[in-house]
Amino acid sequence: MNRFRNRNILLVLVFSIVGFAVMGYHPGVEDDGVYLAAVKSNLNPALYPFDANFFRVQLQATFFDKWVAGFVHWTGIPVASTELLWQLGSVTLIVFACWSIARKLFAEERAQWAGVAMVASMLTLPVAGTALNLADQHLHPRNVATAVILLAISRVLAGKRWQAVPLLLLSFVLHPIMAALGISFCFFLTMALLEPVHVWLRNRRAAWRGSLAAAVPLSWIFESPTDSWRKALNTRPSYFLFRWTWYEWLGALAPLFLFWLLWRFALRKNETTLARFALAVFAYGVFQQIVAIVMLETPALVRMTPLQPMRFLHLIYFFMTLMAGCLLGKYLLRGSVWRWAVYLLVINVGMFSGQRLLFASSQHLELPGRVPANPWLQAFAWIRENTPANAYFALDPNYLAAPGEDYHSFRALAERSQLADAIKDTAMVTQVPELGPVWERQVAAQAGWASFKLGDFARLKADFGVDWVLVSYPQPPGLDCRWHNDSLSVCQVP
Repeated sequence: MNRFRNRNILLVLVFSIVGFAVMGYHPGVEDDGVYLAAVKSNLNPALYPFDANFFRVQLQATFFDKWVAGFVHWTGIPVASTELLWQLGSVTLIVFACWSIARKLFAEERAQWAGVAMVASMLTLPVAGTALNLADQHLHPRNVATAVILLAISRVLAGKRWQAVPLLLLSFVLHPIMAALGISFCFFLTMALLEPVHVWLRNRRAAWRGSLAAAVPLSWIFESPTDSWRKALNTRPSYFLFRWTWYEWLGALAPLFLFWLLWRFALRKNETTLARFALAVFAYGVFQQIVAIVMLETPALVRMTPLQPMRFLHLIYFFMTLMAGCLLGKYLLRGSVWRWAVYLLVINVGMFSGQRLLFASSQHLELPGRVPANPWLQAFAWIRENTPANAYFALDPNYLAAPGEDYHSFRALAERSQLADAIKDTAMVTQVPELGPVWERQVAAQAGWASFKLGDFARLKADFGVDWVLVSYPQPPGLDCRWHNDSLSVCQVP
């Protein structure tokens, strides 16, 4: 018994390491610009004296940044190593939870491990039009919350529903939106496992009506949105359901149809638990799709748009990936060594290649202590080590999308204040509308950045107090530049 348990633990660790290696590791990218900056601000309040509201206000809804900062404080492990450790832990928990779910749905070990292998390789699989992957290539509370939610689902499948409750509560203080979707699915799954199918379907119709009535939002939802808030919102096309492309709609609806087929298939095979699980996924998806349409297409509820209700697809894509792997293992791979070899090679090499294309100018594993090859990261590192903590920077407001930048956050990695950008800070404005006027004024002041001269930088200094800039090399005449590489210059504004 111990031998099999040890083997299973080893396989979970192996698939976790392989999954981490395939997805890559890129701290400070995308949303980590918010969370990593918040962690560093908690540890050193002297950082970000001018722009902390662009990450601090939204994070009042989560304890994640405070927990990570507390971990760093009490263990003495540096922030970079802590982020890596927690990311590895998140991936391992996700893989373990998926294996736990697969064990409850498939009796064959080859099916279970084929499903785990599929999930581990597909962690960077995009989720339809939601701007999400199954997991992020950096530490994110969504990764940790997802792992905890999947563990809760495995507890429900094991018939130990009360063990799921503290897990779901933990996910809620990590990432409230994802937790709400996890709670919703656990409700549907619990009902599917408890009742005969025809009774369950009849009762769910009544429950859905009641749930929709209970979902009427509080009065703040009906407050009139400001022009700056709408301007920021319009920069996020994934928030608007009917701006999705046809293939994004296909990615939203096809999984529901596939789980309906899986339900019928499992019923014919007399695999009751799998059938009920598939039916729960289908019903959850239909319900959440209705809720999303109501929220996103009712003008009076426009303030609810940033809640991004279509992100319910995140869990469904996890289940779809896991079930696809399990079914391949059961009916196609079986015990054939060469089929397994081809299977593992295709899914891992394919996803690895996609990530290398996505982060073409950065190291695949941006591990602590490695000298960055990316010229933007070289500039951020010099700024972090050689400028005062209260330095206030301006840089191209669209720098995140610049060739070779790979969406690394200046704020999180340079550890300095910056004027608002036109890409990532828009997401914060949609969540915190009172930031809208500040964001709009700062972005407008940086319009035409590519042609800025010394007088334009002096204007930013006079209007906002900016005293440093990160500009292209060679820099405009008149700036006092302290460092440069082949692409960028770090300069003081006279």
